[in-house]
Amino acid sequence: MRAYFLIFLVAAATTYLLTVVAREIALRTGAVARVRDRDVHDTPIPYMGGVAMLGGLGAAYLVARQIPFLSGGRGELVLRDAGVILAAGAFICLVGVFDDIFELDALTKLGGQVLATAMLIAFQISYFFIPTGGDNKVFALDSAQGALLTGVMVVATVNAVNFIDGLDGLAAGVVGIGASAFFVFCYGITRINEVERASTAALLSAALAGACAGFLVHNWHPARLFMGDSGSMLIGLVLSASAVSLSGQYTSPQLTQGVSGSSASLLPTFLPLVLPLAILVVPLVDLVLAVFRRSWAGRSPFAPDKQHLHHRLLEIGHSQRRAVLIMWLWAALIAFGSVFASLYSGPWMWWTVAAMLLLTLALTFVLPKLHKPVEQP
Repeated sequence: MRAYFLIFLVAAATTYLLTVVAREIALRTGAVARVRDRDVHDTPIPYMGGVAMLGGLGAAYLVARQIPFLSGGRGELVLRDAGVILAAGAFICLVGVFDDIFELDALTKLGGQVLATAMLIAFQISYFFIPTGGDNKVFALDSAQGALLTGVMVVATVNAVNFIDGLDGLAAGVVGIGASAFFVFCYGITRINEVERASTAALLSAALAGACAGFLVHNWHPARLFMGDSGSMLIGLVLSASAVSLSGQYTSPQLTQGVSGSSASLLPTFLPLVLPLAILVVPLVDLVLAVFRRSWAGRSPFAPDKQHLHHRLLEIGHSQRRAVLIMWLWAALIAFGSVFASLYSGPWMWWTVAAMLLLTLALTFVLPKLHKPVEQP
């Protein structure tokens, strides 16, 4: 655990320091978010936050190579897969940098996402099993099926993170919460089943949570820097690819043997597939509603508007900061609720999740009526 905490601190500190450099690069290259009708910021803000986050992830990886716990034993596989994921992340971050500067079209960005995913698949970072029932039976996906499932999940996660990046601190906070929850799952499932605790998934989720934390200091409202597509695509890829890597380093029986409660026996195997998309269920629902809303009005599904979920939170009385915190709470409810349900069973677990749900609902809909926001300058 101490090794992973060190990874978190290194990623956070490096990202925090490099954000100042990234901001200067953005200003010099003209990578600045102009004020548009659908935006909530009223002054131009520099992009390029993804460059700092990539630096934080890279620094964490270099430190991990010097830690015996992560580099010894099965560490060769752990570091090899982490290196491949970060290389794919660097590529997609570069695509995002070009978009931050030159505003690439959607098809070009999609091509970059597909190429980055192809890098993962080429180095065999893809799903290869799903559980089929009792007696530890496992249905192994063939290479084509695993590649297709990996591609769909990674591209969907990358675009969902990009889509939620609409308020200061929103995307970084949601992904940071998701990465933290996934780390709890990775570490908890290996501890419960008494298997090797060094894994690419735990390493990258700890580093990603740290990078998001370091970036949030500069991205909290009023933001001094946006992550831009260079950041949203990077953290979306690392989040989903780290989940994919877990299925390649442990077998299904290793992830389910010690889980308490027979009803939970299959959930730990499915969670790496479900969690990256589950924590982004709010932006994914927002995406579906936006497409339906615009199509129903006879407009292009890609036409911008100010009717996203975060806009609606502002309309019902939340401030920008509180709207972000509310969406963080929903992300935490889904992410940590899924993790608790996969690792534990019993009434206390369900009572905990129910209490989290009631608290989140109350803060979402009751708080605006009791406390009108006072925006900070």
